[in-house]
Amino acid sequence: MTQQMFHEVAVARRQLLTPGMVRLTFAGDGLAAFASTGIGDEYVRLFFPDEATGETVLPIIDGEGRWTYPEGKPPVRYSTYTVRRFDAAARELDIDFVVHEGGLASEWAQAAPPGQRIVINNPRGLYQPPPDFRWQVLLADATGLPALARLLEDTPNDIASRVVIEVADAAHEQTLPPHPRALVTWLHGSGNGLRASRLAEVFQRIPLPEGCGYLWGSGEQIAIRAIRQRARKMPVFQDGRSKLIAYWIEEGAEGRGRPEALASEVSAQIGADWSGLVAKAPDLVTMS
Repeated sequence: MTQQMFHEVAVARRQLLTPGMVRLTFAGDGLAAFASTGIGDEYVRLFFPDEATGETVLPIIDGEGRWTYPEGKPPVRYSTYTVRRFDAAARELDIDFVVHEGGLASEWAQAAPPGQRIVINNPRGLYQPPPDFRWQVLLADATGLPALARLLEDTPNDIASRVVIEVADAAHEQTLPPHPRALVTWLHGSGNGLRASRLAEVFQRIPLPEGCGYLWGSGEQIAIRAIRQRARKMPVFQDGRSKLIAYWIEEGAEGRGRPEALASEVSAQIGADWSGLVAKAPDLVTMS
């Protein structure tokens, strides 16, 4: 049986999480065939109707994943977003949108009334830690916060997590899912189109525990590129033990001014030893 690739959903409700983030809950029978990957950073594409005709022209996707369109039809407008929550029984799906001006999806999310319909596709997830990992570093700006929150929510209780999130200011912080082995640092006033991102700088200052770890990060392209360049030189993150994804590209980001110096307490927390959060590996049992 051919898997259904596209699903029509409707806006059920809207919730303003912070001044910088709005959540839309989508619902409908179109989610009956939605095939979640179960991976915390899974994402979907939202396909928007043509502004002139109101028609949503979906791509024709061949066996190799190539997109084509019916003759005479313009390419569909779409945006890519993380699935923050999927409830198969309730047939509901949450997507969190960063609030900003000028973005197709953000402006649509801020204005879409209940009942507004849109089409999404099946998701894909990228987070893939090694089976024997004991700890992870999770980095994100505001665009990556929904994925990071779901990843932390899904992290087993015996895995330690060092979490750094960059947002505009304290009002943009969110209550993260509780985790017994997570140490979280919020960075304010950098990245997110304000000033140069601090994520790469902070990543270099985080002490790393011994043992098998994993690195996941998402944010603006330049920041992610800098983190990737650093991680490639670190043996602990070799052999596929990292996933770094550029969620957006800021025009003129290279010219952004440097952010103000970190507060002393934040700087101290970044350099703090968190190896005590790493659970000890189970004792090996010798069979005679």
